Amino acid sequence: MRKIPNKRAQNMKAKQRANITFRMNILFFSIFILFTMLILRLGYLQIVKGEDYTRELARTEEVPVNTSVPRGRIFDSEGRIMVDNLPQRAITYTKMQTTKSEDMYEIAEELSLLIEKIPAGITKSDLQDFWLKENPEEALELVSDKERKKIEANEDLDKKEKSKEINRLTRSRITEEQLNSFTPEQLEIIAIYRVMASGYALSPQIIKGDDVKEEVTVEEFARVSERLGDLEGVNTTTDWRRVKNSSLAILGTTTLPKIGIPKERLDYFLARDYSRNDRVGTSYIEQQYEEVLQGQKSVVKNITDGKGRVIDIQTVFEGEPGKDLVLTMDSEVQLAHEEIIAKELLKYSNSYGGKYLEHAYFIMMDPYTGEVLSLVGKQVGRNEKTGAKEIQDYAFGAFTNAYEMGSTVKPATVLTGYREGIYSINGTLVDEPIRIKGSAPKSSVFNRSGSIRVSDLQALERSSNVFMFKTAFGVAGKNYVPNQSINFGTEAFLKMRSGYAQLGLGALTGIDLPGEVNGETGGFDDGKLLDLSIGQFDTYTTLQLAQFASTLANGGNRIQPHVVKEIREPSEDGVQLGKVVKEMTPTILNTVDNSRAEIEQVRKGMQRVYFGAKGTARGAFANAPFTGGGKTGTAQASEFDADLWRTFNTVNLTHIGFAPYDNPEIAYALVIPDASLESSYKTNFSTAIARELVDKYFEIKNKNKETTEIDSTSTSLIKPAFTNAKIDEEENE
Repeated sequence: MRKIPNKRAQNMKAKQRANITFRMNILFFSIFILFTMLILRLGYLQIVKGEDYTRELARTEEVPVNTSVPRGRIFDSEGRIMVDNLPQRAITYTKMQTTKSEDMYEIAEELSLLIEKIPAGITKSDLQDFWLKENPEEALELVSDKERKKIEANEDLDKKEKSKEINRLTRSRITEEQLNSFTPEQLEIIAIYRVMASGYALSPQIIKGDDVKEEVTVEEFARVSERLGDLEGVNTTTDWRRVKNSSLAILGTTTLPKIGIPKERLDYFLARDYSRNDRVGTSYIEQQYEEVLQGQKSVVKNITDGKGRVIDIQTVFEGEPGKDLVLTMDSEVQLAHEEIIAKELLKYSNSYGGKYLEHAYFIMMDPYTGEVLSLVGKQVGRNEKTGAKEIQDYAFGAFTNAYEMGSTVKPATVLTGYREGIYSINGTLVDEPIRIKGSAPKSSVFNRSGSIRVSDLQALERSSNVFMFKTAFGVAGKNYVPNQSINFGTEAFLKMRSGYAQLGLGALTGIDLPGEVNGETGGFDDGKLLDLSIGQFDTYTTLQLAQFASTLANGGNRIQPHVVKEIREPSEDGVQLGKVVKEMTPTILNTVDNSRAEIEQVRKGMQRVYFGAKGTARGAFANAPFTGGGKTGTAQASEFDADLWRTFNTVNLTHIGFAPYDNPEIAYALVIPDASLESSYKTNFSTAIARELVDKYFEIKNKNKETTEIDSTSTSLIKPAFTNAKIDEEENE
C-alpha cells in the first residue's frame, strides 16, 4: 500500500530551507558590504590620506639649532677691532626627545675616559642623583614599607605627589658621608652628566670648552672625534669667545653659554627662535644691537620614526655669522680723552676740596651728524686686591646720571627771553642784586652790590645771574620790584622748560643705547624759577648737555646722537671690512623756535666767553689756535657723609663748547659733579680740562690728516686694535 506524503512536514522543511537561504543571503550581503567598506576605507587611506600618514609615520621637524655662529664684531670709526671673537675647540652634547638619563650616564662615563673635566658646580642634588643611581637597593631601604604605605594611603595626594614625597624622604636620608664617598673619577662623571642633563632636547650643550680655565686640548679633541660614532649626541666643534680690546663700558656685555638667556627675558628670546643657552647681549651696544650681532643659526630637519626617535638629521640652512658694527668713535681719540679725564679726576680727588669728588664725564659730538666722537665716564674706585684708589670706567654714567649744571644752561635762558619777547637781539637789562622779601639777596659773581647795565652778549660773556633772573620775571609776566614777594605760577615753569627741551635739556636725546634717563624736574616752587634760569634746580645728563651744545653749534637743529656709524656684512677674507648694509644718517628731532639771527647772537656771546676781554673761559681759551665758543658753569650741590652723619655743600663744575666757530665740527660737554667742597672752591678747573680735551682732538686729527678718509660705500681694511688690552667675556661675569 502506497504511503501518502505528509504535506505539512514538507512545507515546514521548505520554509526552513528558504529561511536558511535568506539568512545566508543576508550574511553574504553583509560580508560584501563590509568588504566594500574596507576596500573603500583602504582606498581612502592610501589614495587620499596616504601621503599624510606617511609623513606622520616619518615626521620631520625643522628646528633652529645653536651651531655657535660667530657673533658680529665691533670696530671703531677707523676700522680697528674693538670687540672680537676668539675661536676655540669645544665638545658638545645634544640630547634627543627620547634620550633617557641612563643613556646619558653611559655616555658621561665614556667621555670621562677621553677628557678631563673639572668637577665644578656640582650641587648636592647632583650627588644625590648619582648615589641613587649607583645604589638602587640601598635607596629602597631608606624608606620603610610602613612609611610607603602611609604615604600611599594619603588620599590628599595624587599619584605624582606621592612619588615626589617618597623621593623627598629618600633624599633626606642620604648621609653626608655617603655623598662624600665618591672618587675623583665619579665626580668627573657627575660633572659631565649635569651639563648634559641641563640642556633641552635638540639644544647642544658645551661639555667642555666654554670656560677659559678649561680649554679642550688637541689630544682630547682628537680622541673624542675618533669615537663620535660610539657617542650618540656628542660632537666636536668650534665655539667662540667674546674678547674686548677696550675697557669702554658702553661696548656692553654678553652672557656665557653656561648661563644663556636671562630669565627675565626668556619668553622674549624664545619667541625669536633663540636657544636657552645662547649668548645674548645684556647691556649697552651688545644689547641694543643684539638682533644685528647675533647672526642666524643653522636650521636642521630632524627625521623621526613613528616612535619619535630621531633617525636622521639634515641641514636645511647652514647659518651665517652676525653682522659687524662700525662705531662713530676713533679709538685713539677715545683713549686719549679717557686718559686725560682719569688723570685729572685722580689729581683733584686727592685734594682736600675733592673729598667727595667721585665722577667725571665728557662727551664730544659732531653737531651736524649726531655722531658721538668720544664718550668718557670715569669714577674713583678701589682695587679689589690691594684696596688702593684707582680710576675705573663709568662711561654709561654720562647718560644715566643727571646733575644740576649751573650756568652752562644760560644760553637756553637767553633764547627763551628772545622767544617770549622779553628783549630782542642786543637788548639790555640792569644787573643788580635781586632782593626778594624774606630771602637773601641774589646777585652775579662779578657784581655783588652795584648796578650795571649789560647786553645779552655781555650777560653770556660775564655769566650774569641777574640777567637770567630778570628774564625769568619776564617769562612769568612780572616786573622785578625790590623787597616784594614773588608769585610766578606754573605757566612760567612750563614755558622755561619747554624752551630748554627744544634745545635738548630735559628731553631724552634718543641715543642708540639702552638705559638713558631724562633727569629730574624740580617742581613749581615760585622761589625756584630764578634758580631754574641759572641751571640750579632741574637736573640734566652730560649727554643732554652735549646735545644742547650741538644744537647751538649747528644753528638750531636738535640732532639725535648715535654711537654706531655703519652696519656691515661679516668680512669675507678677514682683511677687509664687509659691505655696508646700513649707514646711520642724521636724524633731526626738532628745530628750535628761535630765529637763526637769535641763535647766532647767542653763539657770539659764547665766542666772547672764550675770547672776550671779560670772558669767563678766557684764561684757558684766549690763546687757542682754533676759533669757537663755549660756556662755563658752576652749580651748588650737596653730598651726605654717612660716616659723619652730616651733609656737606659741594660745587658741580661744567663746561660746554663748539669749534671751529664758523663751521663747527665738534661740540662737547664736560661735567664734574661734587668737584669741590663749597668752602674750598676757588676756581672752575673744568675750563682748563676742557681746553686740554679739545687740543688733544685737534692734535690727533692734524697728525692723521694725510690718512685717506674711509668711504662708507666702499670696502675698507681691517686694522688691529689700538691697544693690547684683551678682556675675555669670562671677566664680565
